[in-house]
Amino acid sequence: MSDKQAHLNGAYYGPSIPPPTRTYHRPGRGSGCGCGCCLLKCLFNIIITAIVIIGLAVFIFWLIFRPNKVKFHVTDVQLTQFNLTSNNTLHYNLALNMTIRNPNRRIGIYYDRIEARAYYEDQRFDTETLTPFYQGHKNTSYLNPVFVGQQFVRLGADETSEFNEDRVNGVYDIDVKLYLRIRFKLGRVKTGRFKPRISCDLKVPLNTGNGSFGGTFKTTRCDLDF
Repeated sequence: MSDKQAHLNGAYYGPSIPPPTRTYHRPGRGSGCGCGCCLLKCLFNIIITAIVIIGLAVFIFWLIFRPNKVKFHVTDVQLTQFNLTSNNTLHYNLALNMTIRNPNRRIGIYYDRIEARAYYEDQRFDTETLTPFYQGHKNTSYLNPVFVGQQFVRLGADETSEFNEDRVNGVYDIDVKLYLRIRFKLGRVKTGRFKPRISCDLKVPLNTGNGSFGGTFKTTRCDLDF
């Protein structure tokens, strides 16, 4: 009996089972990205929402007002003097008739500032400020800038050669640009100011008093650049 008891006391039951390992997780480390990712996700959602809202607003604006591009034309030109002296002084007398067509039914335009500039061979030789005005819906307005005087222009050998060729042909390549400050009126709402530029590349015949030496002027459409 004692032998059996001793045998039982020395029995082998295997190694002891260790306690389970405890793991600790700190926010913002490991596989998760914490508050930083949440902030970026929220910011991304806000940007997407803003883009969608702006897109819908633009689309609704277009459906309501259906804006059309304003059209600028030079319909007639009178050039009675365009002489270049030996010291590069240009004597000129240039008058233009221009039309501005607003084809929109619901949009009016305030022309708060109109500055007309005349160029020859990229050299500006005169600037005139025209009277501001308001243009209503589906309306055609008229501008009549006049450039008279004399101005020193820096013409190199190539530009002087071009001038002599134009003088022989009786037609001068003159650029007239309008620098505008405008506002749009949509019902009772007025927008902020825009500063478009209008470029008119003209073939201007010289009128000597006995008729035009270089032919007749053709109505020219100008380019609108916002």
